[in-house]
This record gives sequence, C-alpha cells and structure tokens, in this order.
Amino acid sequence: MKKILLIVSFLATASIASAQNASQSYIQRFKDNAIRIMHESGVPASIVLAIAMHESGSGTSKLARTQNNHFGMKGKSAVSYTGRKATHSSYKQYDSAQDSFQDFARVMTERKKFTKLAETLSHYDYLGWVKGIQHSGYASSRKWGAQVLGLIRKYNLSAFDERPDTTRNQAQPKNVE
Repeated sequence: MKKILLIVSFLATASIASAQNASQSYIQRFKDNAIRIMHESGVPASIVLAIAMHESGSGTSKLARTQNNHFGMKGKSAVSYTGRKATHSSYKQYDSAQDSFQDFARVMTERKKFTKLAETLSHYDYLGWVKGIQHSGYASSRKWGAQVLGLIRKYNLSAFDERPDTTRNQAQPKNVE
C-alpha cells in the first residue's frame, strides 16, 4: 500500500512540475510578443499572456496546436487538417500564434463591448482589465476571472506590464516551485 501511495504521489508531483515547465516555456516564448502588443494597443501584457495561457493550456490545447488559436476566438475558419483528416471548426484559424495574439488585441480595442476598457484603464491595471473583460462577456464561466488572476499572480506576469522597453530582457517572472 505504501508503494502505491508513493507512486501516486510521485506521478502527481511530476505532472505538476511538467505543467509548470510548460507554462514557464510558454511565458518565455511569448512574453516579448505580449509586451509589444501592450505598447501598441494598451492591453496589458499580463492580460495577453494569462488569457492565452488559460485558453490554450499554455499552448498545449488542440485548438492552439492545429489552428494557432491561443484565445479560443470564434469565427469563420477554413478547413483545418489534423494529420490527413479535414476538420471544420467554428473557431478562427491563424497562420501563426502571433496572428492570434494580434487578433485578440484588435478585439479588445475595436469591439464595442471591450473598447471602453482600453479608453479608461491603463496597462498597469490588470485587475480592472480582468473584471472588465469578464463583465463584457468574454467567457461564460464565473470562475474565469479568478483563474486568469491566479495565473497572473502565480507567474508574476504583472512584472511585464511595468517594465519599460529598455529593460525588456532583465525582468523575469518568478519561478514557482
């Protein structure tokens, strides 16, 4: 019985460590893109990263892998292929992950239900952004905002909101163990 508990404990620990490694890799891969989008659009980098991480499972979801859609954006999409199988989807397909990030920023700054956020909130107010996005109907889950805030806090993503361009390579999210 002790061996079974030990094995289960080890597997659970390994699974958690793997998820954190995937999240850290995702942050490193897309942080500069998120910061650039923040400076162009006013949408906080922490919001861009946390929502992308949440909606795509840090890039591991099928939608992110097959359609480069990291935000769960719905819309007309061409047929995508999973192997040789043609798949029709109600989700948008992008040529790259960067295109998905750009489209998210466009939606946040151009769609009527979200434009007030960019007009009234600074890129330092990630809490206001999360609340505003949730209240505007981005996600139907009542837990969505708390989950996104949890990612921002767990990985210290707000550090990317406050740093100027000149220190871009110095700030790092904290390592959570």
